[in-house]
Amino acid sequence: MFAGHFGLAAIVKSRTNRVPLWALLVSSQVLDVAFIPMVMTGAESMDETKYGGGYGGAIIHADYTHSLLGAIILTLAAAFAGRWIWGKRAGVIIGAVVFSHWLLDLIVHRADMPLLPGNWGDLPLLGFGLWQYPWISITLEALLIAAGTWMYARAAFQQSGERSRFARVAASSLLGVVLVLLLVSDAAGWF
Repeated sequence: MFAGHFGLAAIVKSRTNRVPLWALLVSSQVLDVAFIPMVMTGAESMDETKYGGGYGGAIIHADYTHSLLGAIILTLAAAFAGRWIWGKRAGVIIGAVVFSHWLLDLIVHRADMPLLPGNWGDLPLLGFGLWQYPWISITLEALLIAAGTWMYARAAFQQSGERSRFARVAASSLLGVVLVLLLVSDAAGWF
C-alpha cells in the first residue's frame, strides 16, 4: 500500500482547496518518511525472508513509526504544522490524511503493527493481513488510485476557467499516470 496512500490524498484534495496537493501527498507518507531514518539507525527494520519479499511480502518491524501511539504522535505533529501554515481546518485535514496511512496499513499488513512504541508491554500486534491475498490488495490499491485520479481531475476541471482548464486536466492525468506506475512498480516484486 504505497501508491494507494497517494490515491487517498488525491481524493481528499478533490474535496478541499485549503491544502496544496503536495502537502497532502507528503502527509499520506509521513509514517513511511519517519520510518526511513529509523531503519538507517537500526531502530526499525524489514524482514523479507519469511514471506519472500516483494509486494506485501515483508514483515515490517516499524515498532515506533507504525505503532498506534507513534502514528497518533506523528499525526498530531503534522496537524500542528498544517494548522500553523494553513489554518485550523487545514491542520485537521492534514492530521486525518497522516492517520489514514496507519488505517490503510492496518488493513494490508500482517500482524506486525504494535499498539505502543517499541511494542512496550508486549501487547498483541495488529494487522488484518490483506497482503496475503495480493490480487485483492492490488485491486484495493488500484481502486484508491482510480478514485483519487478521477475525483481530483473532476474537481480540477470544475474549478478551472477556460485558460487553466487544459493545464489542470493535464496535471490530473499526469498524477494518474504516476500513481499507476507506482502501483505497477510496487506490485512487480510480487510477480
